[in-house]
Amino acid sequence: MESRQIGIIFLILFPPLLLLLSFFFENEYFLLFGVALLLISMLIFFRSFEKKRMDAREIVLLATLAAIAAVSRIPFSMLPSVQPTTFIVIVSGIVFGAESGFLIGAVAAFVSNIILGQGPWTPWQMYSWGMIGLIAGLIRHTLVMKKKLGITLYGIITGFVYGWIMNLYFIVGFIKDVSWKEFIAFFAASFYFDLTHALSNAFFILIFGATWIKILTRFKLKYGLLSK
Repeated sequence: MESRQIGIIFLILFPPLLLLLSFFFENEYFLLFGVALLLISMLIFFRSFEKKRMDAREIVLLATLAAIAAVSRIPFSMLPSVQPTTFIVIVSGIVFGAESGFLIGAVAAFVSNIILGQGPWTPWQMYSWGMIGLIAGLIRHTLVMKKKLGITLYGIITGFVYGWIMNLYFIVGFIKDVSWKEFIAFFAASFYFDLTHALSNAFFILIFGATWIKILTRFKLKYGLLSK
């Protein structure tokens, strides 16, 4: 099995695996264990991406999109869960593929946190936004993702999934002896923020999605970038 496939499998299985383990192992080092498991799965994927042959123009393009996604988050930091970063990561994954989508999402989280604040949440944000771009790239050729409504629905779903992953990070890292009742209550308490994120994703996709995809696709085809 190729390292790319191994990396994708690790990344997709990580949240349910960590959740399952959290109910069997309760110790003060579980957050560290979770971060280590997360970083290992991300490194496997980054390693497979590194083996791809890329020219300088493609690297510059990825860096530019990651920078735009990161900087666009900062002006919206005063509005909880409202930002265009997720939208940019989604359209990047749709146009340039799974690996590019993951890289742009992960780098955007890390770079924006240089201004907004780094912490134990950073790897989880990198993972969450990276996975949003990765999945968008993996399913970009499906009938659903060919329609604006389908992309909008994906944006709404990922708005909630992003929040759930960040909730998982907090629960396994800082709450001991959590019960299913407390687990559900904690996720219910974050519903407003997750809904805000989902609706902001839908707004940016509906207003700017078609234009961004058209421009990025034209740029990709004209210069032959990230076409493999």
